Amino acid sequence: MDAFVQHHPDRKRFEIQIAGDTAYAEYLEQGQTLVLTHTFVPPSLRGKGMAGLLVQHVLNFARKEQKKVDPQCSYAATFLNQHPEYADLRQPSA
Repeated sequence: MDAFVQHHPDRKRFEIQIAGDTAYAEYLEQGQTLVLTHTFVPPSLRGKGMAGLLVQHVLNFARKEQKKVDPQCSYAATFLNQHPEYADLRQPSA
């Protein structure tokens, strides 16, 4: 299944649309930090790696923009824990 990720900065989210269904990862901008707030994949798209693809795009965007990330979304936090290549992006705890 081909998945094309689109960034919608006006809505603060990355989206994948397939066959009328939309998966997305939402974020907030707080200074130099992207707060990853929510990842949603509709049932018809689950089990196909969509959530991981979305979070990966958010993280790559953060790296390109030289921002840190605060993974408030449990999926994003787990993804970061499982992918040490993105560890440098995690906002240090206060």
